[in-house]
Amino acid sequence: MSDSTRIEELRRRLQKDPASIAFAQLAEEYRRAGRFQEAIDASRAGLKVHEGYLSARVTLGRSLLEIGELDAARAELNDVLRAAPQNLAAIRGLAEVHRRRGELPEALEQYRIAFELAQNDPGIDQIVRDLRRELASHGGRPAVPPRGTSMASPSVLPVSSSPADAAGPGRAPVQAPSTTPHARDGRVILALERWLEALLSDRRLRIYGQES
Repeated sequence: MSDSTRIEELRRRLQKDPASIAFAQLAEEYRRAGRFQEAIDASRAGLKVHEGYLSARVTLGRSLLEIGELDAARAELNDVLRAAPQNLAAIRGLAEVHRRRGELPEALEQYRIAFELAQNDPGIDQIVRDLRRELASHGGRPAVPPRGTSMASPSVLPVSSSPADAAGPGRAPVQAPSTTPHARDGRVILALERWLEALLSDRRLRIYGQES
């Protein structure tokens, strides 16, 4: 069945029963087809009846992201993660919100969480590597965010407050926190780099039986 056929079928179902939860599937089909405003409209209409339908909120947040409504997208995705902290699609969406706002440490932290939840997802692995290169191109500092935004925007799951935990087993602890913003951001980046290095090493051990 083609995308357009599925969309028409779902539209007919909603016409017969406007309160049907088929709105969520219709909205997602619109999003996948690149029809983001229609996905937003369908999601919002259905959520007026089914306010707690989380998959529809994820679709809404991801569609808002695609049209550049970053604040609205972040609000929707954070709402989802408050109710379902391990919702992978919402975590990845929030990571991309941070990335587009120039909040690279926050983006990397959210992708780290996604990486941990979906350890066999090569797409997330590549995104994390891309972000690390992007951070390196800024000399280890995050890009300057758009006016009116803050590098301290809250992430749903913060970086561990324990330097030893962040460094990973058998690795040197991260230096003690500094009160300066650039030093703080550098500490976050360093902790994430060490955590990712430990995670990748562990994955290689599981797959190959020894470090490559």
